[in-house]
Amino acid sequence: MSLLTRPDIQSFLDYLQFEKRYSVHTVISYQADLTAFFAFLDVQFGKLQLKDISYSFVRSWLADLKEKGISSKSIGRKISSLKSFFKYHLRTGNLETTPMTNVITPKVGKRLPVYVKEDETKKLLETLNQSTEDWKTLNAKMLIVLFYNTGMRLSELINLKEKQLDMGRSQIKVLGKGNKERIIPVSKAVIKNIGDYRQLKKKEFENTGDSLLVTEKGKKLYPKYAYLLVREYLGQAGTLDKKSPHVLRHTFATHLMNSGAELNAVKELLGHSSLASTQVYTHNSIEKLRNVYKKAHPKA
Repeated sequence: MSLLTRPDIQSFLDYLQFEKRYSVHTVISYQADLTAFFAFLDVQFGKLQLKDISYSFVRSWLADLKEKGISSKSIGRKISSLKSFFKYHLRTGNLETTPMTNVITPKVGKRLPVYVKEDETKKLLETLNQSTEDWKTLNAKMLIVLFYNTGMRLSELINLKEKQLDMGRSQIKVLGKGNKERIIPVSKAVIKNIGDYRQLKKKEFENTGDSLLVTEKGKKLYPKYAYLLVREYLGQAGTLDKKSPHVLRHTFATHLMNSGAELNAVKELLGHSSLASTQVYTHNSIEKLRNVYKKAHPKA
């Protein structure tokens, strides 16, 4: 039996896709983790029924991953995939116990999010405003302006539809992970940028569908196009180790926190499901306060 046609894997993936309404990308990640796990079991222990998988088998796989140099963060994600998988089969009555009971997720040291400093962000936006507005530069400007002013994820922004814009109320309805909707307010300046872009798009192309952002050929923006364009312009902004759209999401959140925004408000704007994901931005705020203290206090 092919791993991809195992009924226990397929039923779980169908549950994630059609009931939990997870994104295609998320479902593929679960599939990859489960396929790798069962492939390991097949090689090491032969074909096993779901009920025959014990804690020792899971532990053997995790030890193998560690020996191969897989990071604690990646191992933690794979453990999470297995826990969800076995929990689903407990709930559906296919199992009476789960082999994941004694599995401990490895601790991962939190890395501070990489972000663009406020003065560098201002300089970048000024550079884009002064650039010759060919279609590529227009897209770079729109991507960076929207990422920085909304904190949207890459997938959320490239899938943004015209109908999700409320120009009168200066707000954007975003469809996030798990198809959860959230409203992000934006400034009048951002609304004007969007309005100008839409007018130029209407003049340039006959039919672009409902997508807000399009390529030079009038086609819907795709992830690699957006990623490379943002990377190119972030490379001009400073000496960042990482140069990706997600850096602008981090920049959005960090600048809000540094300006006194409440943690819960930032959580809602980012579309996080829990405060734990948002709390990482408090570390950057504390670091800023520490620097201010060192510079200003006579005994620091």
